[in-house]
Amino acid sequence: MRASPHLPQGVHVFERGWLSSNSVLLQGGGQVVVVDSGYHTHAPLLINLLQQHLQGRAPDLLLNTHLHSDHCGGNAALAAQYPGLQTWIAPGSAKAVERWDEDALTFRATGQHCPRFVAQRVVQPGSCLELAGQQWEVHAAPGHDPDSVLLFAPATGVLVSADALWENGFGVVFPELDGQDAFDTVAATLDLIADLQPRIVIPGHGAVFDDVGAALLRARERLDHFRRKPLSHIRYGLKVLVKFKLLELQTWPLDALYAWAGQTLYIGVVQRRHFPNMPITELMDSVVKDLEAAAALRCEDGVLFNAS
Repeated sequence: MRASPHLPQGVHVFERGWLSSNSVLLQGGGQVVVVDSGYHTHAPLLINLLQQHLQGRAPDLLLNTHLHSDHCGGNAALAAQYPGLQTWIAPGSAKAVERWDEDALTFRATGQHCPRFVAQRVVQPGSCLELAGQQWEVHAAPGHDPDSVLLFAPATGVLVSADALWENGFGVVFPELDGQDAFDTVAATLDLIADLQPRIVIPGHGAVFDDVGAALLRARERLDHFRRKPLSHIRYGLKVLVKFKLLELQTWPLDALYAWAGQTLYIGVVQRRHFPNMPITELMDSVVKDLEAAAALRCEDGVLFNAS
């Protein structure tokens, strides 16, 4: 079993499942900072983990790398648990959060849910923040999400990459599902990460890793594949949306899946653009078949069961 990279003192990672993003805990200089809060159904677990780790100390600040529901779904619960908590977000999402526009925030588009929360401040790309006694650079990281940011600590070489870079790839490029050209922005973000030369990467999902060069190579190969075969990325996005919802529900009647898919904006856009002659039920059956072949679910008597 591979040993995890040694993180600097004051940096702790709560590695979550794929329904919730990882959460990063920063401690030092008299301050406690949480980066990303996971999906709303897992908020009680995050609060329990924080209570165990902090031994009664309340976090001061919650910072979101971006506002997908698996990264900010626990914001409201943390704010309720810790009344003095400040929540900071990227500026591109600030107006949507203020008026709570679930369309602009893509919660309706993905068929997901996020309890309403309030943000006290925006973090500007290009700025440098002192978080828990350490300087962290804020960098724009569009691609997976147009408003996503990276956090980089030059003194330690630690990068919080969110979904811009995982050990084996990166997150779905959601603007592409909506018909926008966004693969170039993914490439630019990967170039930015290479230029930063991080020593350790804390991804949005999966284990902390330090072979950054190999991870970047795999990510670029994956991006090249999607560019050559864009429909493979579209189908990947559909599988992720369905699998994410099944992770939440664990069991899901096919009829309920069909109804959900018919109400989910991204799936409707993809169907009209790429599969105009395929009924939604047939499209979803093909996605289920792919996920079943990958052992990500099983289907019995018209009911889906999560398999991992």
